[in-house]
Amino acid sequence: MFGFQYIKVTPTQYVLYYRGGKLRKAGAGLAFFYFKPSASIVVVPIGSADVPFIFNEISSDFQAITIQGQLTYRVQDAQRVASLLNYTMDGRPAQYVSEDPQKLPQRLINLLQVLVRAEVQKLPLKNAIHSTDAVATAVMSKLGKGNELASVGVEVLGLAIQAIKPVPEMSRALEAEAREEMLRRADQAIYDRRNSAVEQERKIKENELNTEIAVEEKKRQIRETVVDADLAVEAKEQEVRKSKLNGQIALEKDRKQLVAARSENAKVEAEAQAYSIEASLKPLAKLDSAVLHVLAVQNTDPRLMAGMALKEIAQNASKIGNLNISPELFELLMRDKPQK
Repeated sequence: MFGFQYIKVTPTQYVLYYRGGKLRKAGAGLAFFYFKPSASIVVVPIGSADVPFIFNEISSDFQAITIQGQLTYRVQDAQRVASLLNYTMDGRPAQYVSEDPQKLPQRLINLLQVLVRAEVQKLPLKNAIHSTDAVATAVMSKLGKGNELASVGVEVLGLAIQAIKPVPEMSRALEAEAREEMLRRADQAIYDRRNSAVEQERKIKENELNTEIAVEEKKRQIRETVVDADLAVEAKEQEVRKSKLNGQIALEKDRKQLVAARSENAKVEAEAQAYSIEASLKPLAKLDSAVLHVLAVQNTDPRLMAGMALKEIAQNASKIGNLNISPELFELLMRDKPQK
């Protein structure tokens, strides 16, 4: 009414009230009446704002890439921003008299693009598409150290680079290359697996052969041990046999000495007996043989006497003409000696 109006801004808006070319009120979240014909109201948003961006750049190997992300910022010095850009309201809610409020995000994007270009041009395509976090960190560091943002009164709260993509043709080429690399790795893995299987099989065969060699070596040792045991037993048996032979030899020597002693004793006994017989027969040597025969006949068997008679007859056969001997005489001589 009568040109007076009431304005109330939120805490995320910074209002500047000018009247007569001088600043009368300034602050965030203010509410007041003002006379419109002589007043200028400047409202600068100081809340955080998200600005999406997408732009094309060139990598170090001259490949076109598309960078997509989002920048988060807030106005830190509203008066400086208001002095650089026109944020004057035209009296209607959220309506500005110019398009300057839309230029601030674009200026930030332009500054961001320069910094991002400097980073991605250092990287080849393959490295660039995998370096979103590294590029964002490097650009944020440069934004914090530079004076560009302070000169416009803006603070960058965050930077997120969501993707760095090549052109579709190059993307398909990279996909084909990656696919071939993965196939090659798969073939290599199959080869390695087969080679490992062959190697394992070789080790198994080698272990089996080593086991057989070890078993044969043990068998050989067992055979050698048995042979050594047999040789030891044979040596012991030879010693036993040798001891027996030595014992037998000693026994035979003893027997030889015994036989020699017996022979000597028998010889002495025979000589003694011969001497005794010779001594006993010596008196009879001077007797006539007829007398001896008579002495012998006295205690002799009649058949012996008959035999001696026949002997005498035989000695004097030249003196006998005829001699008849009856069979009864021979029968008598052939009979056994009668039992007494």
